[in-house]
Amino acid sequence: MEVTPELVRQAYAALATGDTSKILQYWAEDMVWLVPGHNILSGRKNNLNEFIDFMATVGKLSDNSFQMVHSAIVVSGEYSADVSYNTGNRARNEEKTLGIDVIHFLRWRDGKVIEGKGGIFADGTAEYDKFWSPV
Repeated sequence: MEVTPELVRQAYAALATGDTSKILQYWAEDMVWLVPGHNILSGRKNNLNEFIDFMATVGKLSDNSFQMVHSAIVVSGEYSADVSYNTGNRARNEEKTLGIDVIHFLRWRDGKVIEGKGGIFADGTAEYDKFWSPV
């Protein structure tokens, strides 16, 4: 299956539902994901269950306010890169807000994400770590 910008959008839309049956259509069970930074969420997620747990934690800690607004998606062969502006508010702490530019690099196999990692730019890394630090 060819990787297209539409396929990337569909994968993120499935992920946003939280519905495992929909997520499995686009995200491989043996996928790995690397979360940047030095905070409680950072590190390697070694399979889809760990990745889904990570996303659930993002939702919980941000009171489901975390959003990614994509501005560009580029594909080449088995890879895609999507540029997004990520925002959120920390649950129970109105003073903690997030607003950072991110690029996610995804590797695909048979129409499913098998590997992903994010890159945060400029002061965004410090902002990201501060946002996810304990309240």
